[in-house]
Amino acid sequence: MAVPKCKVSKQRGNSRFANWKLSDPNLSECSQCHELKPSHIVCPKCGYYNGKPVVIAKEKKKD
Repeated sequence: MAVPKCKVSKQRGNSRFANWKLSDPNLSECSQCHELKPSHIVCPKCGYYNGKPVVIAKEKKKD
């Protein structure tokens, strides 16, 4: 069984977990529609990636 050689203070023990926080996602601007989107991903709004159409957006049906 593992036994610590020395006592670890509360400050030293808690400082190990001080930097475990979430970071903001890296967002870049789409070159076509200028909406914010994640980097290296096809734009969900217009379907363009790197200035080229990749996904053709379907038109919504009107009743």
